[in-house]
Amino acid sequence: MIRGTRLSRRGALKLFSAAAAGAALTGCGLSSGSSVPLRVAPGSIKPVPELEGVPLTVGSKDFTEQIVLAYIAEFAMAAAGADVRDLSNITGSASARNALVSKQIDLLWEYTGSSWISYNGKTDPIPDARAQYEAVRELDIEASGVTWFALSLKADNTYAFALNEENAARLGVETLSDLKRVAQQNPQELSFCVESEFASRNDGLPGVAQAYGFQVDQSKVETLSTGPIYSATATGKACNFGEVFTTDGRIQSLNLKVLEDDKQFFPRYNLAMTTRVETLERYPQLADVFEPVSARLDNQQLLDLNAGVDVDGRDPADVARDWMVEQGFVTLPGAV
Repeated sequence: MIRGTRLSRRGALKLFSAAAAGAALTGCGLSSGSSVPLRVAPGSIKPVPELEGVPLTVGSKDFTEQIVLAYIAEFAMAAAGADVRDLSNITGSASARNALVSKQIDLLWEYTGSSWISYNGKTDPIPDARAQYEAVRELDIEASGVTWFALSLKADNTYAFALNEENAARLGVETLSDLKRVAQQNPQELSFCVESEFASRNDGLPGVAQAYGFQVDQSKVETLSTGPIYSATATGKACNFGEVFTTDGRIQSLNLKVLEDDKQFFPRYNLAMTTRVETLERYPQLADVFEPVSARLDNQQLLDLNAGVDVDGRDPADVARDWMVEQGFVTLPGAV
C-alpha cells in the first residue's frame, strides 16, 4: 500500500514543503516554520518546568486531518510552556518522515500502517492493532531512530468500502463478507469506484476480492480520484461501493455507510505521536502531555474535526483550538 500516493491527493491548505523546511533550517539564519497561529492558555495541560522554553517544531503531512492534528499538538505544547514552531503541511508522507529523521521537525503524528508498509517496506500487515504498533515501534527505533508514543487504538484511518444508505438497505449489506452474497445473487449490483492504483494492487480491490471470496467484473469498476469517489458513491449512479478512508469527514456529511472489515483485511492505521529517540529520552514529559490528548481521539472525533474543515469550510487552526478548548486541555487567553 503506497500511502504517500493517497496522501498527495488530499487538499493542501498551506504552502510549506519539505524542501522549504530544509531551506529554512539550512539557509541564512531563517527559522523553521512559523509561530503557533492562535494563542492558548493552560487548561488540564499545565506548564511543565522541563519543557519551559524548549524549542520544538511540529510537522505534518499535507492533508486536512494531519494539519488539524499538528495544530492540536502545537496548542498542547504551547500550554505546556514550550517554544513551538509550526511546520505543518509538508508535501508527501515520505518528506514529512524525512523531516523528522533529519531533525527539521521534532514531532509528527503518524499512522502505524504508513510506517510498516510505506517506510519500512513490509508487505504483510499485523491484524492486531496493539501488536502492529509494537512491531512498528521496535522497527523504527532500530532502523531510523524514531520512537512512538501516545497511541490511540480507537483512531484508525484505514481503507474501507462505503455506499449510500438507500443502497445499503436495498442490498442488505453490513460487512465486506456480505459482498460475496451480493456477487452470487445480484452480480450486476457489485460495482465499485476506486482510485487507479487501488484497482490493481494486491492490498486493494484484488486483495479484498480474494480475501472475501467474490469475483470483480472489471467492466463495473470506475477509477476516479479521491474526491469524485465520495460524490459518486453518494449518488450511487456510477457505482454502489466506493473506496473511502475511515476518518474522512465526507463520510458523515454525505451520510455514507461504511462496511465493516470483518476479516481485518486492511492494514491498521492507528494514530500515535512520533519523535526521535533522543528527543523523548531528553523530554520524557512529552508522553505525559500527549497521552491524554491521544486518548480522546477516535474515529468519530476525527470525522468531526475533518468535517469542520472539509465540509464546513473552517480554518484548521480554529477547528483544532476549539476542540482543545472543548476537551478542557487548554483555555482561551483571558478566559475566566
